[in-house]
Amino acid sequence: MGYLFSFPASQLFINCIFFPAEFSIVVTLKIPQMAPEKSEYIFTLLEGDSDEPLLGLRLSQNKFYFLQKGHGSRKRITFKAVGLDDNRWHTVVLAVTGRYTILTVDCGTPLELELERPFPDNLDTTGSTFFIASRRRWNGLFSGLIRQLVLLPGSDATSQICPSSKARLSALTVPQALLHLPIKPSSTDLPLHPYEAEVRVTAGVIPPCGNSEEGQLWFNTLKRGLFLCDGIIWLNMLQVKEKLDYVEDHQDLFTNSETFDIEVFHMTSVGLFMATANRDSNLGSGIYKWTDGRFERYQNISTYDAQAWQYFTVGKKKFLVVANCRSKDAGDQEQSVIYKWSSRKLKFIRYQTLNTHSARDWEAFNIQDETFLAVANHRQGNRNHNIDSVIYKWNPVTQFFEVNQTIPTTGAYDWEFFTIGPYYFLAVANTFNGRSTVIDSTIYIWLGGMFQPYQFITTFGAIDWEMFQIENRVFLAVANSQMLTEEGKILYSINSTIYELSMTSQTFIKFQDIETNSALDWEYFTVGDDKFLVVANSYDGNSYSLNSVIYRWQGYEGFIPVHRLSTNGCRDWEYFNTTDGSYLIYSSARAALSKVLKLRTI
Repeated sequence: MGYLFSFPASQLFINCIFFPAEFSIVVTLKIPQMAPEKSEYIFTLLEGDSDEPLLGLRLSQNKFYFLQKGHGSRKRITFKAVGLDDNRWHTVVLAVTGRYTILTVDCGTPLELELERPFPDNLDTTGSTFFIASRRRWNGLFSGLIRQLVLLPGSDATSQICPSSKARLSALTVPQALLHLPIKPSSTDLPLHPYEAEVRVTAGVIPPCGNSEEGQLWFNTLKRGLFLCDGIIWLNMLQVKEKLDYVEDHQDLFTNSETFDIEVFHMTSVGLFMATANRDSNLGSGIYKWTDGRFERYQNISTYDAQAWQYFTVGKKKFLVVANCRSKDAGDQEQSVIYKWSSRKLKFIRYQTLNTHSARDWEAFNIQDETFLAVANHRQGNRNHNIDSVIYKWNPVTQFFEVNQTIPTTGAYDWEFFTIGPYYFLAVANTFNGRSTVIDSTIYIWLGGMFQPYQFITTFGAIDWEMFQIENRVFLAVANSQMLTEEGKILYSINSTIYELSMTSQTFIKFQDIETNSALDWEYFTVGDDKFLVVANSYDGNSYSLNSVIYRWQGYEGFIPVHRLSTNGCRDWEYFNTTDGSYLIYSSARAALSKVLKLRTI
């Protein structure tokens, strides 16, 4: 009946018991067509008497599997549409480096999959056995031919065998010097393996940059720049510097009704989306997807005088939460709703309902691997603006958000979360106390597992906070909407203010006043090395048809106006990037029309 070919791992791992953290496996094979339900093993590394592989390669019809054990569980990485069972020779290179697994067939286009975690650097091979063409058992025995099977530590072997005039029969070149190495070289004479495999170049939208991505490269196709991850941020290595030239009309987006807020977000492998918070409760709010250079309607969701959307993630779960200002039926409790993205239905579905009071904003943030949601409750009933806003925390056991802290607010309109070094802050925009808009807005700091007041700043009908950093300087911009005094006098053309964190006093102090007309939003963005702020001017006491203004950072001079954009009741600005360029979109609280503007650069 024959026998299974195997040998102890100790014959291969002479000087180190651990499997390489980075490696390539090169295999040249030929196998006839396989039945759809059949799978066969190219090789496995089995621990002791176990039949479960520490590592292995498996093949089925049109699929190629990389098997691994890691962090207490066994994982299977599946490459689909890999047709190797055609009774012809094929050379396959599987390279593993950090979070990435790359499969190259016959020197063709590499297929790349990202692992949940980097391949372990402590995979102990003590007492384990390599089985070639099997998994110890006759079931799953490889039925084809194997011409070469090579394990190369620390390197992507693709560059060593490709390109090739005979790609299907590419062989890994073995240097002559290695043919004469002693079986067990001395510790000072070990062969050194190249480690170019650990450098990955990613193109497209900005990828994460953390400890596991340290040393990786990102090519920003939009900004035509090459960036290096230092384990914390992406460092600019080489980039063509763009400068904003002018702004042009790109798309008229007709919405269900007037739009109070826009949320632009990107979902990996799904696309770029936008959610609009629309006034009309009968028509609901819309979700749009960026398709062929334009936003197209994708889904409609029932909302009730929606004021804001917030997109956030918890692990792999993707959520949208809406701030509903009214109840479904008169007299009922107002409720805001969290929606969860369904990868099966490819749409957002209702997930959790939370009681709110004339909700104006949601802010999602993370503190020490815990996820929080803060709602800005504006008023209870028609008159009571002095109520609690609520901070919720995700419970990983129940898989729902639960009340974590209540904070007294005064006509709250917006939350802004930000970090400075190891400290976490949350700023609330208080708008109205029932008599006046000249009231304090508060910055809170996270201490002892809760937010505590840090600084009070007098604001004038504050609607929005925008935090941004320029080099090592930290700024907070407030959008002041109106000055209503207790005597009843109302002013709309007033100053909005930019504050800067003073490292001396450790408080935010006034940096610059900018005259605005019932400002409702600030949006910070960059183009090349230039920094910009755009304000949503909504009303001057006589007209809603006003210019909203883009300001450019001029260092000592502060922000100066550079572009004036005609808007109608402008409520919100959002900046976003696509592979086609950079855009601004603004919503109107006066008309069912939002506009997408393209930033033209030189």
